[in-house]
Amino acid sequence: MTVSTSVSEHHDRRGAFLLLGAIVLLWGINWPIMKVGLSSIPPFWFGGLRLLLGSASLFLLLGARGQLALPARGDWPLIASVGLLQMAGFLALVNTGLLHVPAGRSAVLCYTTPLWVAPGAALLLGEKLSGRKLAGLALGLVGLLVLFQPGSFDWSDRPALLGNAYLLGGALLWSFTILHIRGHRWQGSALALAPWQLLVGAVPLLAVAALTEGGPAVIDWNPGSLLVLAYNGPVASAFCYWAAVVVTRRLPALTASLAFLTVPAMGLASSALALGERPDASLLGGFVLILIGLVLVETRRKQPA
Repeated sequence: MTVSTSVSEHHDRRGAFLLLGAIVLLWGINWPIMKVGLSSIPPFWFGGLRLLLGSASLFLLLGARGQLALPARGDWPLIASVGLLQMAGFLALVNTGLLHVPAGRSAVLCYTTPLWVAPGAALLLGEKLSGRKLAGLALGLVGLLVLFQPGSFDWSDRPALLGNAYLLGGALLWSFTILHIRGHRWQGSALALAPWQLLVGAVPLLAVAALTEGGPAVIDWNPGSLLVLAYNGPVASAFCYWAAVVVTRRLPALTASLAFLTVPAMGLASSALALGERPDASLLGGFVLILIGLVLVETRRKQPA
């Protein structure tokens, strides 16, 4: 490895962790925002409009920079995968689940991706699961269980059971795209592909919304719903989905999926502040376990010079 290559990889990783910090903050506080938005906007309309606004924002950005172009043929499978699974499918399941599950708990369930990514990364991508990484994964998942508190769940509540199942299904879809992003041979940049991915996700969601929820008149158009869409389009979708793809591309699949576990801790905290969902000792304990797990997964043995 040359010195220039090593420096470039170092900057890529540092930039990936800076983007990760922004994602944790912006996606974390979005959980109570989405919960509020769903009181005025049906779930499929919410997801479709969110993606459409995000797509339009990035198309305008690329057009202003003179970088707007059709993606290469080899990138279209990735565009379809991210657009249909990580965006359309994930948002459809998450928004439906949020109707029946508190925002904080929803945030936790959606970030169980390491459960699905770890074996897939080892089997499909050849990523080695060292003892340190396995210990970090175990601690992260224990932290997730501490945050979730399964013993306090009412297992006789059918709507809540379905809501939790939808949220876990969203996590499973996201894990598929993490593996695809890591294994794909990229031809275009993450920024160049992002608006197309958002558009591919928006079209089926809007079509389903029109068929199952009615026309746009079913939306309660008020200042609150407009502000929710304004945040979810350009910020939570355009910027954060692009940043998530960059992070997933630059970091190992297991590291990226475990790092995203810090988002539900922020979601729990912001939901407690904004919606009055009671925080407890499990919030701090689970978050600390997840952070320790991240350190173990990301720490590398020093190589001889």
